[in-house]
Amino acid sequence: MLDNEQLKGLAKDIGIVIGIVVAFLLICYLVFGLWTPMYVVSSGSMEPNMNVGDIVFVRSIDRADVVTWADAENMSKTRIKFGNPGDVILYRPYGNESYTPVIHRAMYYVEAGEEMWPGGPVAPYAGYITKGDNEQTNSLLDQQTTISFQTPIKEEWIIGTSQFKVPFIGKIRLLFSPDRLPF
Repeated sequence: MLDNEQLKGLAKDIGIVIGIVVAFLLICYLVFGLWTPMYVVSSGSMEPNMNVGDIVFVRSIDRADVVTWADAENMSKTRIKFGNPGDVILYRPYGNESYTPVIHRAMYYVEAGEEMWPGGPVAPYAGYITKGDNEQTNSLLDQQTTISFQTPIKEEWIIGTSQFKVPFIGKIRLLFSPDRLPF
């Protein structure tokens, strides 16, 4: 049984931990515009620029302008993010909240009625054409695959733009993913 002094010490420790967590969340919201701006890369589609287990910090789309690969190449000073021109965006395929977010590079923007790629179908509405950086596993645009089949990424589907990463720390989180648990 804990005595009065031990209970006071425990309450103080718990209060400090809660204070640190609240301060961290508040700082995250002020800096990134999201209460939880950290996402774990769970596939190799962005290798070698992002690896499985990297934690990526994302700035809310409300606080960021998406610069596509095509736009970055046309700038006087090319904007390189994670090894290539343009921004890496985090989005929900088809805007569906139940889908796992995808983290891929914004390649270019199309208007409604434009071809989504040379010789491809026309875009049903305006949006971003996206692709993973890994040329071995992602030789096609997301819109040419089941990731976002013939569907440009609407701005309202974008959670945010990737700002920086912390390598491999997220592997711990991936160990506890529901699809990896034995029960």
